[in-house]
Amino acid sequence: MATFLYKLGQFAFRRRWFVLVGWLLALGLAGFGAATAPTTAASQFSIPGTESQRAFDLLAERFPGMSADGATARVVFKAPDGAQITQPVQKAKVEKVLAELKTAPGVQSVTDPYQTGAVSQTQAIAYTQVTYKVNAVEFNAGQREHLLETVEHGRDGGLTVEVGGDAVQAKAEGGVTEAIGVGVSAVVLLLTFGSLVAAGLPLFTALLGIGVSVAGITALSSTFEFNSTTPVLATMIGLAVGIDYALFIVSRHRSELAAGRAPLEAVGRAVGTAGSAVVFAGLTVIIALAGLAVINLPLLTKMGVAAAAAVVVAVLVALTLIPALLGLAGDKVRSRKDRKSTVHVDEEDSGLGVRWANLVLRRPVAVLLAGVVGLGVMAIPVADLTLALPDEGSQPVSTTQRKAYDLLSEGFGPGFNGTLLTVVDVSGSQAPQQAAQTVVAEIQKLKGVVAVTPPTFNQAGDTALVTVIPATNPSSPETERLVHAIRDTGSDLEAETDADLLVSGQTAVAIDLSEKLDEALVPYLALVVGLAFLLLILVFRSILVPLKAALGFLLSVLAALGAVVAVFQWGWLKDLFGLENPGPIMSMMPIFMVGVVFGLAMDYEVFLVTRMREAHVHGESPEQSVITGFQHGARVVTAAAIIMISVFAGFIGMDDAMVKMIGFGLAIAVFLDAFVVRMAIVPAVLALLGKSAWWLPGWLDKALPNVDVEGERLNTHLAEKEPEVLLRA
Repeated sequence: MATFLYKLGQFAFRRRWFVLVGWLLALGLAGFGAATAPTTAASQFSIPGTESQRAFDLLAERFPGMSADGATARVVFKAPDGAQITQPVQKAKVEKVLAELKTAPGVQSVTDPYQTGAVSQTQAIAYTQVTYKVNAVEFNAGQREHLLETVEHGRDGGLTVEVGGDAVQAKAEGGVTEAIGVGVSAVVLLLTFGSLVAAGLPLFTALLGIGVSVAGITALSSTFEFNSTTPVLATMIGLAVGIDYALFIVSRHRSELAAGRAPLEAVGRAVGTAGSAVVFAGLTVIIALAGLAVINLPLLTKMGVAAAAAVVVAVLVALTLIPALLGLAGDKVRSRKDRKSTVHVDEEDSGLGVRWANLVLRRPVAVLLAGVVGLGVMAIPVADLTLALPDEGSQPVSTTQRKAYDLLSEGFGPGFNGTLLTVVDVSGSQAPQQAAQTVVAEIQKLKGVVAVTPPTFNQAGDTALVTVIPATNPSSPETERLVHAIRDTGSDLEAETDADLLVSGQTAVAIDLSEKLDEALVPYLALVVGLAFLLLILVFRSILVPLKAALGFLLSVLAALGAVVAVFQWGWLKDLFGLENPGPIMSMMPIFMVGVVFGLAMDYEVFLVTRMREAHVHGESPEQSVITGFQHGARVVTAAAIIMISVFAGFIGMDDAMVKMIGFGLAIAVFLDAFVVRMAIVPAVLALLGKSAWWLPGWLDKALPNVDVEGERLNTHLAEKEPEVLLRA
């Protein structure tokens, strides 16, 4: 592979304008496709294999006009102090708002609180349920703006009016955080390279790659029903790996130039060696993202595949566009000081990185114990990990969603924010009315039930809807136990009534999703780590080095999850991070962290240890190969890690608790993996293993193809060339 990439790099260098124009045309075509693509189709959220999904499917069949998954808004009214919402003056104000809501675009129904009994016992609070014809993904900014303007009109009349529901949630958007990440990246790259040109290359290529990826995703959104979060995830991952991959190739190119090689030869060697590491690092990220398909959530699968496609683009950009731009940049890719020097000196880090490596080699046991014990202590809170989807009670108190949530809890009890939609299929029952009444009576007996509405039948009379109001809030363990109790009751009653009882609604969906993700975590982790382990055996031709890499990743991700639990669930340092309401951890957080952090962790593992493997293959002792790896890779890996930490940490400043959690979790995970695992535990383990670290059974060595990541075959190929070709003219 190294020889092929060597030739590819030199081809791109020679045909630099051809390659550059080709990528610009690709960006233009992708942009044209995005601009002319039809409007994104509805992205139906589904959770195959769960009871809540079966209930939604049954509702779509038996109540075709109901829009079970339609966007909803719950508008809550509170009368001024001392007044009642049922008084004629206040009632007229409420009805004026209701009339305006009914005329809004896309509204299917608006309930009248005075007819449905949606008024609190104190007569101070009332609410209306607004249901739209489209789901929350299709709900557009114009509809959201009209809803909020209507709420404001109610406030102008003297009422306290707040609104919650998925119709109020703004779509995921990027821009500010990406700009912060790019700014920090520019500073770090400039400090690392000491050259504006060298610092600008990774940024330019990463942004171009993101442009191609996001435009392509947008162009295909209608065909594959990508949701609005998909391009945001692709941007985040594409920016991360795009900068990393370009950074490593540019750094290796500068190292080859510093060793006295001609630009063409330096580019070929850089792409042949560092490019090989880029290919395999990219494969690990692709495995982690595409592996999300095992969870069997279509939306998550599409997001993972789209992000994996962005990684493919980043790899191709690094292997072709970077050498082309290096050809255009010429000697300006080096710092001014290095260009003026007439002595060829290796510019790689011979200071702090080497001193740290020597320290670890002198005290490997102490460093290893300190790292493992420290990460183990940080991982302890994971034992108390509680998963749930965030509800509006976790929103900042300044938001209208949180205010509506609190008003409903004040007027109707905390469980009112998490009502359960129970679907009773009585198509097989001889007495459907009696069967439905029996179900209602049994549910009313359950602990934790505040109220149960009478059954509402569809036109055919074979399906009934029953709304259950719990006594506790949607994310509480008591509500989860109640959902399971209702389902157990349905199973017990099925033989007696021939009725099939299904529990759904947003609260039940959140519970089912959390359980499904929890169950999928271990298989997903096994698949991702297992495939990457096999891939790393191929790269390093060793059993123990890939095993060490996988175990180190598990340590870092568990420690990071422990930190997330301590801060966001237990509330440690919550004031420092601006967290108002500690609570359960977002259901997708563990799997999301495993996928993203695993990919980035393997990047650092491949880039750092490949240099050690390269030195070992070329005859250096195990200890010296570790020093050489740090000499050539520590500064670059450190820069890459700082860039990623800064990008992710930028999300901590957001108001949304879920965004804070993602930003904090990814930042702390990258920090722990890069600086504790890769920079401390890895060299300590290699020092203790010595030559056995690179042991591979003879039969396996013969069976595995030689991908030549360390460039041994490439060096043999180059040795046959004239010596003057390798030296600067």
